[in-house]
Amino acid sequence: MWKYFNNNPANRVVGDCSVRAVSAALNLSWDDAFDLLAHNAKAMCDMPSSDAVWGSVLRQHGFVRSIIPSSCPDCYTIGEFAQDFAKGIYVLGTGQHVATVIDGVIYDSWDSSSEIPSFMWRRV
Repeated sequence: MWKYFNNNPANRVVGDCSVRAVSAALNLSWDDAFDLLAHNAKAMCDMPSSDAVWGSVLRQHGFVRSIIPSSCPDCYTIGEFAQDFAKGIYVLGTGQHVATVIDGVIYDSWDSSSEIPSFMWRRV
C-alpha cells in the first residue's frame, strides 16, 4: 500500500527523495533530515542525494544494508516488497529513487510501488 508523504516545509515537489526517505525512516522533520544529509555530504565531498551519503546517515542510525535477491531482478517491485515485509522500517534504493517502507506501507510523494529496488536498508 502507498501513502502520500511529502513533508517538504514549502510543500514543493522537488528532487528530494533522499530527504523524504530519511525523514520518514528516522521520524524526523524534513529540515532535520536535510541537515543530517548535508553534514555527511560535506564530510564526504558528495551530494546529499548520493546513495553513499544517505546510506551513511542510515548506518549511523542503526540500519544495515542488504542487496535484494536477484532471482527475479526485473520483476520484484517496491509494492511487492511492502507486501512481503509488513513489519519493520526499510529504505529501498532503485539507483534513481529512494522510498521508505514502514510496516508494509510505502511512504513517498508519488506511487513508486512499481519501481524495482536493487538494495535495502533495514533498521535492526
